[in-house]
Amino acid sequence: MSSKTVLVSTTVAALCLAGLATAAQADPPSAAPEQAPPAMVDAMERDLGLTEQQVHTRLANEQRAAAAEAKLSTQLGASYAGAWLNADASKLNVATTDRTATASIEAQGAQPVVVSRTLAQLNAVKDQLDRAGSGRASLWYVDVSTNTVIVAAPSRRAADAFVTRAGVDRSAVQITTSAESPQPFINIVGGAAYYIGSGTRCSIGFSVTRGATPGFVTAGHCGRTGARTTQPTGTFQGSSFPGNDYAWVAAPGNTVRPWVRGSGGQNVIVRGSTQASVGSSICRSGSTTGWRCGTIQQHNASVRYPEGTITGLTRTSACAQPGDSGGSFISGSQAQGVTSGGSGNCTSGGTTYHQPVNEILQTYGLTLVTG
Repeated sequence: MSSKTVLVSTTVAALCLAGLATAAQADPPSAAPEQAPPAMVDAMERDLGLTEQQVHTRLANEQRAAAAEAKLSTQLGASYAGAWLNADASKLNVATTDRTATASIEAQGAQPVVVSRTLAQLNAVKDQLDRAGSGRASLWYVDVSTNTVIVAAPSRRAADAFVTRAGVDRSAVQITTSAESPQPFINIVGGAAYYIGSGTRCSIGFSVTRGATPGFVTAGHCGRTGARTTQPTGTFQGSSFPGNDYAWVAAPGNTVRPWVRGSGGQNVIVRGSTQASVGSSICRSGSTTGWRCGTIQQHNASVRYPEGTITGLTRTSACAQPGDSGGSFISGSQAQGVTSGGSGNCTSGGTTYHQPVNEILQTYGLTLVTG
């Protein structure tokens, strides 16, 4: 079997929301804090520098924050401008353009932040950048904590040229230089490994079903529609890359389980796919580097690969390496997405992006397998 593997290296954003049911339904976490699996606690202690008690406190705070964010995003309506946790996840910040809404935000235990642009306006700026083509910009994303859209490139000149060509409101954009150079790791692919064709390796994202057919979701750059897989055996039923980076594989005859492979091979249970807030902890599992944790930095990021631009990704500080492509991103017990790519590695540190799982479920009419 060839050692060739695949992981797309890039910046990416997005999230998740279904529970046991289809992707179109949301299943918010319960009010009572969930018990974190030992494997997740160990990895968060290692990768986030926390004590065991700090891990449990953080996860409980994040669970409450996700519920409050979901409620306030609806309650604030058009004035909603995003939400994010502070560094230790002890406080949820919720932005709005409506000064009269601060009391409502505080009533949910969150810190109100009055800003000049709504989340819809920021997303519209980013959408305009998406349509412009990337030029030499490396990545761009909505940063709710600064109420701007960040554009990163190797030089300010390259970023300026991209922003000018897009014709967006300059006041809504923050330009930064970045040495990140996302590359797809098509020759070395990444919870559990599976193989495509003559031996290219990627990682399974999450177990799904479509009707009575079992299968799994993964990264689109791992295989095109019609490609065959082994260990488990299956066939790519749908694949999108570039533009998106997701796919689903039908694997009849195999048994789907509501698990992600955690630290030391222990199983971490998947209970739903409620999107976690910016600033929340997140862990990923892949067949090269195993179980690694970090925090969510931004949602809705676009990144330029040599093959083209990928949009709607989530940017995280969890590291990954070639071979981890398609693997699981999970926050607490909630599925978040499948690994697309990134930069850096698990020795020096890096940035990794995932494609939101709920978008994949919705696109292909899949049901997430949960426990």
